[in-house]
Amino acid sequence: MRMELIQPFINAADAVLAETLQCSTKIGDVAMEEEAYRRKGTAAIIHIHGDIEGRVIFDLDNATAAKVAAYLAGEPVGESADIIRETVFELANQIIGNAVTTLNDQGFRFKIAPPELHSDELGEKSNEEQEALVMCFDTANGSVYMNIAMRYNRRRRQERAVVAG
Repeated sequence: MRMELIQPFINAADAVLAETLQCSTKIGDVAMEEEAYRRKGTAAIIHIHGDIEGRVIFDLDNATAAKVAAYLAGEPVGESADIIRETVFELANQIIGNAVTTLNDQGFRFKIAPPELHSDELGEKSNEEQEALVMCFDTANGSVYMNIAMRYNRRRRQERAVVAG
């Protein structure tokens, strides 16, 4: 597991959730995921390609997603799937934006795809090259799950080895 690639996402999620929801966050469960990711509710997936590659999934159970959407809207949103989905996408964009800034400052170059709805019940399985870290952020509005699978691009790693050697 490449913590130098994952830590910026953890720090960004903690900061964005605390600031956006105006409450403290606490990291709950943390686990290495060997099986396919099992979606909890409304989830956004963001793919990353370049010097580093992988994906990040932000997942809120439906009750938490509705509470967060209502909190951010300042009024009840009911069960409007569109508003809830857009809220999850916006949180994902803010977190990814903060993490990307940190990684860019470290010299990594990559492209980020816009968040997409992750509607599959089960996600991709991790492998020996790209392990997945699953963690839960406990907030006053409920739990937010983040599944991060990152690795160095194999071609880039080989190029770096030639330059270093």
